[in-house]
Amino acid sequence: MKIPLLGASLEELKDIVAKLGMPPFTARQITDWLYKKRISEIDEMTNISLKNRALLNEKFEVGRSLPVQVSVSDDGTKKYLFQTGNQHFIETVFIPEEHRNTLCVSSQIGCKMNCEFCMTGKQGFMGQLSAAEIMNQILSVPEAAEITNIVFMGMGEPFDNTVEVMKALNILTADYGYAWSPYRITVSTIGVIPGIKTFLEKTNCNLAISLHTPFHDERLQLMPIEKVYPIAKVIDELKNFDFGRQRKLSFEYIMFDKLNDTMRHATELVRLLKDLDARVNLIKFHAIPKVALRSSSEEKMIQFRDYLTDNRIVATIRKSRGEDIFAACGMLSTLEKEKQSSKKNQEK
Repeated sequence: MKIPLLGASLEELKDIVAKLGMPPFTARQITDWLYKKRISEIDEMTNISLKNRALLNEKFEVGRSLPVQVSVSDDGTKKYLFQTGNQHFIETVFIPEEHRNTLCVSSQIGCKMNCEFCMTGKQGFMGQLSAAEIMNQILSVPEAAEITNIVFMGMGEPFDNTVEVMKALNILTADYGYAWSPYRITVSTIGVIPGIKTFLEKTNCNLAISLHTPFHDERLQLMPIEKVYPIAKVIDELKNFDFGRQRKLSFEYIMFDKLNDTMRHATELVRLLKDLDARVNLIKFHAIPKVALRSSSEEKMIQFRDYLTDNRIVATIRKSRGEDIFAACGMLSTLEKEKQSSKKNQEK
């Protein structure tokens, strides 16, 4: 099996070309072809000699692959399905808006975290995505040239795959790569403190924390990670960092009917976040199979938002997108995996 060049840093490519006996400047030429010209085959690297391209082709490939399926919502949202590994699938969502086009990427195949409200967690964990597989999502959707923002809010917990996620972030923001502003990129985590520290120390990208209730016992029921990294400790860690003027800190708060949408919750949320310059995004819950949770009403969400705003917490209700195409993370990949398994069993 050939090794993908996609996802390699400039330093890693310098090592590769040195071992192959190529001139050192070849590494920079390769990054230019991979990340700026966005080619799909090594033979497209026309300013590299035929001999050196042949050497690269012996052991390496670009590592690009197209999505195998797309679902298009009435609101323009597109969910792409990529195949990776042995009959595994990951999801990538393109969200067009008036002034921005956001791509939501995955960082793992499945997830270990088993949050009650997440379909990806119901799949279990099947593997880490490499930096190549993360970058491929960004390069290989048809709208790649139109993307203005990237969010790591797809399948998986990014800071359970910190090394590969950090490699992708480096490529996205480095001058040899995409040279994007880090303020166009947001990484979402349920609160894995070691990964948060690494991320905040080594990047200037935006951070989003999945919170969902300010109370320890309730959060533990929804999110088992609360036992290891309680939200109170996560917030204490965040207070140690200066986010500056442009870097954004936000909290994701999915609103569940009669579970976390009361004024008791809103009051405690204000107390918990009072010393942080952060935004709270209130999110409508997309129902998933075999989970009894239901979304709060629009009226409750507005009341909750207004209370936070009145108490100097910037809060917005995030517009629900793509519900008609199973936009909740893990829904489409679960269906496809079940379909493939059923087909395989029928062939036996």
